[in-house]
Amino acid sequence: MTAFNRFLSNQKYLLFLFLAIAVFASLQSYFSPLKTFTEGGRHYTAYNNYIIFKQSFFHFLEGKDLYIEYLDEQGDLFKYSPTFAILFGIFGLMPDVLGLSLWNILNVVVLLYSVYYLPKFDVRTKGLILVFVAVEMLTATQNEQSNALIAGLLLFTFGALERRSYWLASFCLVSTIYIKLFGIVGLALYLLYPDKLKLTYTTAFWVVIFTIFPLVAVDWEQFLFLYKSWGNLLSNDHSISDGISVIGWLRTWFGLEMNKTYVSVAGALLFCIPLLRIKAYSNFTFRILMLASVLIWVVIFNHRAESPTFIIAVTGVALWYYAQVPSRANYILLILTLIFTILSPTDLFPRFIRNEWMKPYVVKVVPCILVWGKMIYDLLAGKLQPRQSEP
Repeated sequence: MTAFNRFLSNQKYLLFLFLAIAVFASLQSYFSPLKTFTEGGRHYTAYNNYIIFKQSFFHFLEGKDLYIEYLDEQGDLFKYSPTFAILFGIFGLMPDVLGLSLWNILNVVVLLYSVYYLPKFDVRTKGLILVFVAVEMLTATQNEQSNALIAGLLLFTFGALERRSYWLASFCLVSTIYIKLFGIVGLALYLLYPDKLKLTYTTAFWVVIFTIFPLVAVDWEQFLFLYKSWGNLLSNDHSISDGISVIGWLRTWFGLEMNKTYVSVAGALLFCIPLLRIKAYSNFTFRILMLASVLIWVVIFNHRAESPTFIIAVTGVALWYYAQVPSRANYILLILTLIFTILSPTDLFPRFIRNEWMKPYVVKVVPCILVWGKMIYDLLAGKLQPRQSEP
């Protein structure tokens, strides 16, 4: 066995790599100078996203509106659920350097072990998946966001569904929804499994628990106010930007100014078409590709998608590639994803190329769109043959 294969097959080595990513990114952000997000604007910490999460907890305890600007404290709005705000107090009560580090460690560890929780992949293939997403993981972690956590929870959802552990599966899926609402797309995975009644009542149970959890600290009036304010924020957020998404790609590449709702509906219809192959539900490769489709769809059709969001999509690309028998077309798409999605925001690309071409033309999303298109073809007409396990 070569040294690289030994590395891929050793869970402790990969755990050390992911922990190093989390700690490095945390310390880099913590010790970086203040920065501004708009020209001539206020200066905030380099770990502004963590501050937003942290302050949401204190705003919650103080009975404030979580969903308005606090420009003296943070450089953007809080957009997650009231439940997330109160749970983040676990980190927010700590000194920033410790809370930030543990928050990032939680993200990388959940994704790491969710990959190991996947059934029917050999340990070397799981190592390949983790190495492929490592650089994108660093990008996500440097921004202190929850995207790696979302990706990991969706993978845990799938692994639990495969094991018919429906209480765990529904807990993980509902958790994603109460972090970022787009996790609701994962409900499509339920169609692939038996005992829909159990899936329904376990999910309903966790929805109730996650919804009413803020009542441990606020009265009914404030509870209703917070959910109304959150709903208003989400509804008004729809038209703000095109993001690194299908919408942004259509506008910058082809000059098409399309209604976002229409594009999302078209994407949803394409996503659902493979689900008509009910007889394919018994095929594990079909099921894992549907998971990969969820992971990519929630990013490329998200008009608010940013570079750190792509850890979710890149995880989907890795699952799509390593779940099937390799082909030349798939390998080319994998390499395009590595170069233009994962590496294009890094210093491997000169700054003028990033600023003049990569960012304005949302190049980062294009390989993921191509992979998702190929994935829909695979789900509809592909042979769906699993990758051979390594001895």
